[in-house]
Amino acid sequence: MEPSTLILLFALIFGAIIGSFLNVVILRLPTENGSIVFPASHCPRCQNTLSWYENIPIISFLVLRGQCRHCQEKISLQYPIVELCMALLSAAIFHRYGLTITAAGYFLFCAALVVIIWIDVQHQIIPDIISLPGIVLGLIFSLLSPALSWQSSLIGLLLGGGVLYGIALLYYLWKKQEGMGGGDIKLLAMIGAFLGWQALPFVIFASSLSGSFIGILAMIKQKKGGKTRIPFGPFLSLAALLYLFFTEQVHQLYSFYLNGSF
Repeated sequence: MEPSTLILLFALIFGAIIGSFLNVVILRLPTENGSIVFPASHCPRCQNTLSWYENIPIISFLVLRGQCRHCQEKISLQYPIVELCMALLSAAIFHRYGLTITAAGYFLFCAALVVIIWIDVQHQIIPDIISLPGIVLGLIFSLLSPALSWQSSLIGLLLGGGVLYGIALLYYLWKKQEGMGGGDIKLLAMIGAFLGWQALPFVIFASSLSGSFIGILAMIKQKKGGKTRIPFGPFLSLAALLYLFFTEQVHQLYSFYLNGSF
């Protein structure tokens, strides 16, 4: 087996294992006094502790046919989806960057975004315990990785947080109500720190466009008009992931827009 194939296989397995841990984080982090270490993994219905063979990422879900072995309670699809997403993201990162500091940094970045997406969808919050350390890690990453300069990271951090703060402030002054949470502001600052200021135009545009489209559909379905609320964090996170893996194509679009040619 070629070294590149071995790295890809390792990345898939490692990503799935980390995805299994992220499921615990997603489930317990938003709860009051929730611990991501104790107790051990268990069924939320019958409270039976899961055996090691019930905790094999993706495979256990398929073998158990999506049910708890003890009480037959259905297992949420979130578990295999998160594990599969992290496996694929891990493989894509290590395929592109190899076993490098850059790959390790972007792996942590992707893991943080996956957790943020699921927690924000379920609870409409973005935990500071993820975004604030993420901002610091993004700056440290820029000092260690050749993929990003510290100047670009610092400007991205300041602009990312500043742009959304300005938008939120203007909306509040206009509507006299909060239109964007502080969590979104900190998240974009983290994205700017990891990807640099060059990513921000695309991330803001793509997330706003997709968020507006989904928001209109939600307004039609919920029939709440302007009172309809949807979390914006997932759109920011997905746009950041698109930029990370399609940076060259995004820059080509920049060039086409500014110069009229690729």
